[in-house]
Amino acid sequence: MPSRNESPPRVAVLADSDTRWKWGALTAHRLAPRGALDGFLLRGRATPTVRQLAEVGIRADALREVTGAEFTRAAGRERYDVVVLACVGGAVQAMLHGLAHAWGPAPAPRPVVVTGYVGVVYEKLADGLLLRHGADVVLANSQDDAERFRAVYEGVDAPSDSVIECALPFLEGGERGRNEATEGEVRPFTVVFAAQPSVPDSRADRAYLLERAVRHARTHPDRDVLIKLRSKPGEHTTHIEELPYQKLVHRLPGGLPPNCRLVYGHMGDVLDRTDLLVTVSSTAALEALHRNVPTAVLTDLGIREALGNHHFLGSGCLASWDHLDAGHLPRPDPAWTARQGVATDRPHERAFDSARARVAELARRAAPPPLAPYYTAETAPGYLPGILARYGFDPAGRPLREPAAPGREESALRRATRSALREAARGAYRHGVQRVAPVIRRLGEL
Repeated sequence: MPSRNESPPRVAVLADSDTRWKWGALTAHRLAPRGALDGFLLRGRATPTVRQLAEVGIRADALREVTGAEFTRAAGRERYDVVVLACVGGAVQAMLHGLAHAWGPAPAPRPVVVTGYVGVVYEKLADGLLLRHGADVVLANSQDDAERFRAVYEGVDAPSDSVIECALPFLEGGERGRNEATEGEVRPFTVVFAAQPSVPDSRADRAYLLERAVRHARTHPDRDVLIKLRSKPGEHTTHIEELPYQKLVHRLPGGLPPNCRLVYGHMGDVLDRTDLLVTVSSTAALEALHRNVPTAVLTDLGIREALGNHHFLGSGCLASWDHLDAGHLPRPDPAWTARQGVATDRPHERAFDSARARVAELARRAAPPPLAPYYTAETAPGYLPGILARYGFDPAGRPLREPAAPGREESALRRATRSALREAARGAYRHGVQRVAPVIRRLGEL
């Protein structure tokens, strides 16, 4: 994508969790392969840790933690070509209004604003999409998503030309066959259960899924069963994990058998040794399908919107642990996978051609229009102000707490003290969300 000044394009990515950082940074590389990447981590309950960032494995030229107001000030001050908002819908909406205020109404060169979804969109479709409306480009990960996204925008008489079909940026390119062992290597058939932080959400359901994975390992001692976890206790991802599988393992009678273990790491690395991927509704299913790895979407707990496995109706992947124990390997429906943007005949490297072309076209505008989200003080007066306030903005998109006046710079000691207090408060908040809140909820159910 050509830059306005013909130098390598500069891209800013704002992310609010480890998964969204992965999506945002990889999207930036797809849109501007030779661009410079500045990373911003939105301060909150899911701000990724150093370990999580290292596991994602994507480096930025600069990376720092910010508030919403600090990000909009940086985006208003620095000369970026593209801004990628890789955040939950409410944060995207707040940043759109904050950026609109920072850049002002006057026609002037400004970055192209891009947003989208990290994976499968199976809930809050209208809510999430309308919160993202106003970005120059709203990326859809498949043909199916693009059609649904445009239908939502057109249904409220909002412009839908911002929706551009692409693919999940972390899918590996090329047709992959089943993961056979390399010459001379001897390894067992490997089953991976891709756990999710919040699906299912009850202790009984999570304990059931863990017990069935362990039972599969005991039923098939010649197989390796890996329980792929997203985070370690105390860490947060996109969703809150109140009942980590690590804790449930300690309550298993007899513990884990020798051929069953917990694993972490990059999903792509785990899939390199996977012969069967099992999940409830994780986006990992799409990654596995793209590699032609047999994939089972579990029906044991029902096919329900709350679980997200209803998204896989017609995929050919729905199965139960009983089916898998009996040796079943699901075969996906090619028409379904093609509509989901995986395992298609089109090379994955070409999936972002339309998005790159659209961003380049918008970047060449001499006088781009101001950002125009669907939600305004007129269309959503009872909804929008609360969202903006949650991220530190007033109803006009102004930061609620302006920076200190010129000439009143903080001392190094005060900055260090403020930073330490902020980190302590953040740690206390995480402890409350992860430890205290679940206990209170369980006591309330007695």
